[in-house]
Amino acid sequence: MDERALAADFARRALRLFLPPLTCLTALFAPPASATTPSVLSDELAGRCRAWAADPHNPWALAHGMVVDGRAFRAKDGRLAADVVMSDFLREKAARDFSFEAFTSDGTPVEPHPALQTKTLLAAGIPLAQRFTTPFGPVTPRDLAEHVKRGFEMEQVASPESAWRLDVLSLSSRPGDTFRDSSGRTVSVDVVMDTALTALEAAQVELTTAMKAGRPQVPKQGQGIYSHPCGGLHYFQAVAGWARHPSVRAKWRERLAVQRDVLLYRLDSEARQYETAWATAPEHREAVLAQMLKFHGHLLETLGRFRDDTGWRPTPLQRQTVERARRYLENTVRRMDATGALSAPASVALRNRQLALDLVGDTCHAARGEALWSQSVSSPRLTPPASPSPRR
Repeated sequence: MDERALAADFARRALRLFLPPLTCLTALFAPPASATTPSVLSDELAGRCRAWAADPHNPWALAHGMVVDGRAFRAKDGRLAADVVMSDFLREKAARDFSFEAFTSDGTPVEPHPALQTKTLLAAGIPLAQRFTTPFGPVTPRDLAEHVKRGFEMEQVASPESAWRLDVLSLSSRPGDTFRDSSGRTVSVDVVMDTALTALEAAQVELTTAMKAGRPQVPKQGQGIYSHPCGGLHYFQAVAGWARHPSVRAKWRERLAVQRDVLLYRLDSEARQYETAWATAPEHREAVLAQMLKFHGHLLETLGRFRDDTGWRPTPLQRQTVERARRYLENTVRRMDATGALSAPASVALRNRQLALDLVGDTCHAARGEALWSQSVSSPRLTPPASPSPRR
C-alpha cells in the first residue's frame, strides 16, 4: 500500500547496508527458468489480482481490482466493485458533502491516500455524471471531485500524498478550468499542474543529475521522490497525465522528456540495488521481493500510461529498457513462486497484514503494467479515463 510501510523499511535498510558493485545484473538479465511468455505472465497476474482483490469488505482491494478491469470489475458477491465502494463505504460529512474514511473501525483501508477512491473511479472510465445509489441518495463522481476541490490547498501540491488529488483534478478538468476552494479562492488547474511539474522535477533532481553525469545508480535512502508512496510513481502518473491535452504537451515537451528519461534511468539504478540486497541479505528476501514487485509493476504501468496519455513512441533503445523491465518483473514473480516467500495474501496476512495488503495491490499494478506492454489480445485492458479532453 505504501513504500514506507513496515516491510519496505526492512528492504530499505538492506539496500542501505549493501551497496551494489558496479557490475552487470546477471541474475536479472538471465532468461526465466520457465517457458512463461510475457502475455501468459499478464494473464497470470491478472487472475491473481481478480481473485485476491474481490473482497466486498475491503474497498481498498476493490479499487485495485479496478486497476486491472476498470469499471467492469466485480466483487465476489457479484456486485460491481464501484457500486460496493459507493454504497457501502461512502460517508456524508455534511449535507451533500461526501468523502471516504481513511480506514474502517477494524483497520481495513478505504482511502489511506487522500482521493484514492475518487481517482480510481475516474481512471476506471466511469463518467463524471454517472449516478450511484447510496444511503444518502444519488451521488456522482462529479460530487466526489467537487469535494476534493473544496478541500484543496496549494500547499498540498508538493506533498508525497498529493498524487491522487492531482489525478482527480487532471481527470475532471481541462486546461483553463478553475474552481473555488473552501475559502472561496479561485484556483487555476493550470497553475496547480505547473506547480506539480516543478515539484516532480525537484523531487527527482538527484536522479536527473546522476543520469546526466552517467552515474550507474542513485542509492535509495528515503530522499526526494523516494519519500513518496510507491516511489513517487503515482505522482509521476498524475503530473504527466495532464499532458494528454495538446496545449500542455506543447508547453511541457522538453521538461517532460527529461522526466521520462529519468523514469527510464531509474530502472537499472534501482534494479542493481534490489539484486544486491537479494544476494547479500537473505534474511530480508521476502521484503526485497515485495519491493521488486512494487517497483517493476508500477514502473511498467507508469511508462504505459505515459505512452497513452502523451502519444510517446519509444525509440528502439527506450523500448529495450521497457522490455528489460518486463524481464525483471517476470524474474521477480518466478522468484516469488519458487521460494514460496510471498504466497496467497490470506496466509501472508497471518504473519504480516501490511505485507498481505501490499501483495494484493502491487500484483494488480503489475498486471496492469504488463498488460499495457503485452501484445496478447487476451491481456486485460482498462477502459479509457473519463477525461473531458478531446481526442488527439
